[in-house]
Amino acid sequence: MGDPRLPQKDAYRLILEAIDEGIYKPGDRLVENELAERFGVSRTPIREALQRLETQSLLTRDGRSLIVASLDHNQMAELYVVRTELEGLAAELAARHATDEELRVLRRMVEDDRERLSDPAALSRSNRRFHKQLHLASHNMFLVQQLDLVHRSMALLATTSLAIEGRGSDALTEHDCIVTALEGRNSAAARAALTAHISTAYETRLRSDSGRDVSY
Repeated sequence: MGDPRLPQKDAYRLILEAIDEGIYKPGDRLVENELAERFGVSRTPIREALQRLETQSLLTRDGRSLIVASLDHNQMAELYVVRTELEGLAAELAARHATDEELRVLRRMVEDDRERLSDPAALSRSNRRFHKQLHLASHNMFLVQQLDLVHRSMALLATTSLAIEGRGSDALTEHDCIVTALEGRNSAAARAALTAHISTAYETRLRSDSGRDVSY
């Protein structure tokens, strides 16, 4: 068991990462003593972390219990609207301000992901890292903070669109187009490639949720 004196921010981060990685899914009940035992943290910082997550609408009340929140159809649509605009701006700014080193890291991420195509869970984790790296490459602290909030909410979607057959390969091709535009310092093309990428991911998710066959 870990040090019970770990600060609140660590308890918050541990729970948030568990939600983000799908260990706790929408509708799952979070219990203080179970979380404390799982993460090796005392109950007080766990309680404070849960209160913080509830304030951020990542957790919701079901009677006296706290459960991982979920997004309905309209909320998902609203989230994708905001995500598309903010990520498009991040790509546009990254094309102008990313260092050569940052661009090489993004390119290497795309190349490394070719080895993960058969593992949707690993590809999903890598996808989050890719987008985070792109956000940082925008060199705009306020934009990065807002995108962090958006991506926390993305964790409330029960599944990843990358698990749908063929989507991982297509997403990787889209990432390649984004990085190519960034390498060319073409801000308009970078924004267009990024927004097209998010639009396709959203459409794929909608088709999957509706129960129709997905052709991606």
